[in-house]
Amino acid sequence: MGLSQSMLPEFDHEMANTRKTLERVPDEKFDWKPHDKSFPMGKLASHLANLPNWANVTIGMDEFDMAPDGQPVKTPECRSTSEVLETFDKNVTAARAAIAAVSDDTLFAPWSLLSNGNKILSLPRVAVLRSFVMNHIIHHRAQLGVYLRLNDVPVPSIYGPSADENM
Repeated sequence: MGLSQSMLPEFDHEMANTRKTLERVPDEKFDWKPHDKSFPMGKLASHLANLPNWANVTIGMDEFDMAPDGQPVKTPECRSTSEVLETFDKNVTAARAAIAAVSDDTLFAPWSLLSNGNKILSLPRVAVLRSFVMNHIIHHRAQLGVYLRLNDVPVPSIYGPSADENM
């Protein structure tokens, strides 16, 4: 079994849990945010919907510049929960296919993140997939769970029961 095949069960599990969380986002709360420095709920959900695409960027490119010519790359922002879920599902499907097809040699090859042409970091692709894709999604999913709780929206069970769901 190659590395990519060993990653797929974890990827599938985390994406299913993320989708359960995204399903709970109320359309009428897209502009809500817990603090002035925080993302609005809709922007956070949109970010989560787009993050699986980083798997394709990581596997398909040797480097990515997040601010070419000093201009940050903009990702599409969704306007409704149904659009978030459609975007997420499309990105998860493409990311899973990319992970399933990638070789161990490619996973061990370096990948670099740039900003305005300056290297921010360089890591093996497998490390980028775990940290910048999966762990990044888990991090923002947890933030979204707090947003849901603060809005009295039931938080789904993820790794065990939540205060709102008994498994």
